[in-house]
Amino acid sequence: MQRCGKINHSISPPRGGIMLEEGKQARTQVIVLISIVILGSCLGNLSQTALNAMFSGMAADFGIQMELGQWVTTLYMLVLGITVPVVTYLMRRFPLKNVVLAALSLLVVGAAVDAIAPSFEILVAGRAFQAVSAGITMPMMISIVMTSFPRDKQATVMGITGIAMGFAPNIGPAIGGWMIGFAGWRSFFVALFACALVLLLLAAALIARRPQADSSARLDGLSLLLSALGFGGLLLGFSNASSFGLASPYIWAPAILGVLFVTLYLRRQKHIEHPLTNLHIFDSWRYCVSFWASNALYASFMGITLIIPLFVENQWGGTTLQAGLALLPGTVAAFVVNPLACLLVDRIGARPVVAVASAFLAVGAVSMVFIDESTPFWAIVALQGVRATGVSGLIGPLTSWGMADLPHEIMTDGSSFGTAVRQACASVGTALMVFAIAMGSSAGMSLVGFHAAFAISGIFAVMVFGLAVARVR
Repeated sequence: MQRCGKINHSISPPRGGIMLEEGKQARTQVIVLISIVILGSCLGNLSQTALNAMFSGMAADFGIQMELGQWVTTLYMLVLGITVPVVTYLMRRFPLKNVVLAALSLLVVGAAVDAIAPSFEILVAGRAFQAVSAGITMPMMISIVMTSFPRDKQATVMGITGIAMGFAPNIGPAIGGWMIGFAGWRSFFVALFACALVLLLLAAALIARRPQADSSARLDGLSLLLSALGFGGLLLGFSNASSFGLASPYIWAPAILGVLFVTLYLRRQKHIEHPLTNLHIFDSWRYCVSFWASNALYASFMGITLIIPLFVENQWGGTTLQAGLALLPGTVAAFVVNPLACLLVDRIGARPVVAVASAFLAVGAVSMVFIDESTPFWAIVALQGVRATGVSGLIGPLTSWGMADLPHEIMTDGSSFGTAVRQACASVGTALMVFAIAMGSSAGMSLVGFHAAFAISGIFAVMVFGLAVARVR
């Protein structure tokens, strides 16, 4: 990976951005565009986590073991991780409206397939379509914000995108659980299809076609292959950690191959005329700090959305309702704290906001190491709330602070590559936590396993705090 350094801003965009440069009509169009993309990303993230509550129903209907059912999520993560790096090329080569319509169309098709899926294999295929859609909309959302709004408004708007990045994933399990109890798991995909179709029709009618396509953009086939093998291998290896022992070749073989292919991918990007990822993003020390801090953040918190319900139900002895309520602070924090934190970044700067938020994250994550069966439920919820407040106060501010230092021409590179690596790091953190719990259970010390999982989250949280305090300026 290219060494972080000082970026050349000679190709930076005008500070005003599209919103200020092209008048009222242009501002309206940008607002319409970003609103539709945010909603599309919300649907993708919602579908990603809602399935956690529907595994048992799906497995029962198709007569499969839960281990096989996990491929609904595993394949989704694989396809998403493979798709994300291609977004840079898509946004350069084709008009944004075309890319948005393609992403939403894939979501519609995927939801329709899953709503009527006659077999598990068809269900998984439908999830692949949905993953491609999410892989396009997630980095696109960040890129549009950072290239279309003036610098003093970027963090504020990024806070709104926090609804897609934080609120939607947190509320997903609750919605999935409610719908499977109300009308079965297929009802979720029917609702997803209806929402996606409405959004697609709105996009077709309201988004203006802008002539921003660059016909000179080229897609390097070998880079695409190396990216797919690299990120796919990493995600597959870490996903398998929940089903196999650490010594299993199903874990380390794809992980090692993933590291090898990602390395080859990065080396190739330095020497070709049309790289899939422009590595000059790492010339910015701010982007570097944001990149590593965000990776540690995702490694810390994504697994917790799975671990907390497991702890409440299996170790603490709570109900399914209590397991869902334990995640409620994360839902509320994502909806309130993220926009507020990003607004404060525009008002007082990133350093104090990120420092306070990372302190909340570290205190909440480390404190959870000490909970056990005797811990009052309100205390578990409170600690989860402290941790979730830190997460929500960091996602948007870290992203906007780091991305704002990149030249206009490579912001999409920064958002797409950053998203791909964050997905891999989220899988790493989750796999380590699940493995710790599995090892504890096999040794007859389940509480020790949960404590180890919480400790892993705490270590990554402390890393975020250290980077935030030492490097964010």
